[in-house]
Formats: sequence, structure tokens, C-alpha cells
Amino acid sequence: MSEHPFAQYVRILGKGKTGSRSLNFEEARDAFGMILRNQVEPVQLGAFLMLLRVKEESPEELAGFVTAVREFIDRPELPVDIDWASYAGKRRQHPWYLLAALTLAKAGYRIVMHGAAGHTEGRIYSEQVLTELGHPACENWQAAQDALAKSNFAFVPLRVFCRPLQDIVDLRNVFGLRSPVHTLTRLINPTAAPYSLQSIFHPAYGDNHQLAAQLLGQKNAVVFKGEAGEVERRPEADLKLHLIENSKTVIENWPRLLSGKQDKLESLPVDYLLACWKGETLDSYGELAVTGTIAIALRMMGKATDAEHAQQQALMLWQNRHH
Repeated sequence: MSEHPFAQYVRILGKGKTGSRSLNFEEARDAFGMILRNQVEPVQLGAFLMLLRVKEESPEELAGFVTAVREFIDRPELPVDIDWASYAGKRRQHPWYLLAALTLAKAGYRIVMHGAAGHTEGRIYSEQVLTELGHPACENWQAAQDALAKSNFAFVPLRVFCRPLQDIVDLRNVFGLRSPVHTLTRLINPTAAPYSLQSIFHPAYGDNHQLAAQLLGQKNAVVFKGEAGEVERRPEADLKLHLIENSKTVIENWPRLLSGKQDKLESLPVDYLLACWKGETLDSYGELAVTGTIAIALRMMGKATDAEHAQQQALMLWQNRHH
């Protein structure tokens, strides 16, 4: 019996401490293309993903994987400014980042948010919350175009534009932990937006994401450790921004906006978030999370020169969101 074509990629990763190595860009691209085309055995897929998980993905591997995804999917031509990845979900605090995105949309920035829901128990996800906020998920790219025309904002689930990736994300409870797919989804930028917002949960991934985005030709982007792994500033934490500015990598450190630490909330009712959006309820922590997130986006787009300037502009956008 001849060797399976995918076996070479499992072998590269799994030959032990001295014999194994990372995949180069072309190997990663070819390997993930085979996965997307269902040309691997289930046992190979599990071994491949878990070996990557233990090793941790290199920037070249991430860039190769994402390139394979971009070649596999139909990438629409939509008038988008900001690509917003949302894959983590929230469990401790409200999803304030959604109000930040909607505020930027109100200010005229066209945003496509993409994500996956339900893969981790005990979390709420963008798709379900946005539906209750009046922005239901778009089930095709035409619906996304219509939503952008109506409100400058569209949410497109991963299952809509890359079902094989969604299927792998759904294996989270089979593996008992997240696979590298949870990392690479943040880098897809399916609409080729000129600006890309990404968040990570583990600070060590910041450099990898920044370098992978640069390898992928993303001219302007930002990666940072967000609340629960979503694109949301944690006001009580110092912030390290991994920026790509005109194709060059930049690191900026922003001081915290709030002292102390927030307790985990017992529940996350959408009604409360909606009341804050309408201005019927004031939440000091929420306002800092929203404006802090907006500030990061403004800095990424070159609309502000530093943290203080960005925060000032963000506060103005938030205060004028209904005018």
C-alpha cells in the first residue's frame, strides 16, 4: 500500500524533538488546501491539528493556512473599510465590542464582522447578540451587501463562507481544547478590507499574528489581547498594540484606563446592552470598554496619532452615535 499524500505533513510535525520542524509557507498552504478539499483521513486531521497545537503555529504556517482558505472561498467585492474578527465569545463581561462596532458604523465606517458561535459552552457570541440588537446574521454575500448599504455593518458567520472551517471549529468539544483553526480564522479577512482588527487571548500570539498578517500583505492591521479574546479593550489592563502601519510593524504600549479589576457578572442580558446603546442606562466600565475599543480602531486607521488623541475622538463618536 502506498503512503497517503497527507502523511508527509503529519511526519514533518511529528518526528520528535530533534526531527520535527515547522512547515514552510508552501507546505502549509498545500496541507491546508487538502484539508479544505476533504482529501485527508479523520485520524490525520486530528493528529495534524494537535501536533500544531502543541508546537504552536509559526507566522509562515499561519500565512500558508490563510492563503489556502482565501483560495478556497469565494471572496466578494464589497465596499468594506474594516474587517472585524469575532470568534471567542464572552462569559465574564457584556460584549461591549459590539457597541463599539455599531458606533463606528454610525460614523460612516463600513464594517464586516465574521465569526463562529456555540463552540465553547457558557459563552455568548456575536451572532446571537447582534440578532437581538437588530442586526441578524447574513446568510450570503448579497445579504451582507444589503446590510452594508442599510447600516454600514454586516455580520457573516464562518459557516456561510467556509463550511469546512466551521466543521473543524465544531470539533472543539471532541478535542477538549481549541485547535489552530481558531487562530487562523481571525486572519482570513474574507472581503479584503484595507483595515483588519484582530484580538488574541494569549499575549504570546501577538507577534505571530502581526507577522502573519504582514506576510499576507495586510497593509494596516492591529492585534491585541482583548477581553476574553474578543476585539474589546480591557480598561483595567495596560494595552500592548501590535500594529501594521503602511506594511511596517509597530508596537505601542497604552496605559490602562481604570484601576482595579472587574468581577465576573452573573448574567449578560442583551436588554442591558441595548439600554446602554440607547442611552437609557449608564455603565462607566462599559463606556470605557466601548470607547477604548473605538480608539484602537481609529489609531489603526491613522485617524489618531496616539492613545490620548484616539480616546478623545472615540468619546466624541460615542456621545454622538445617535446624531
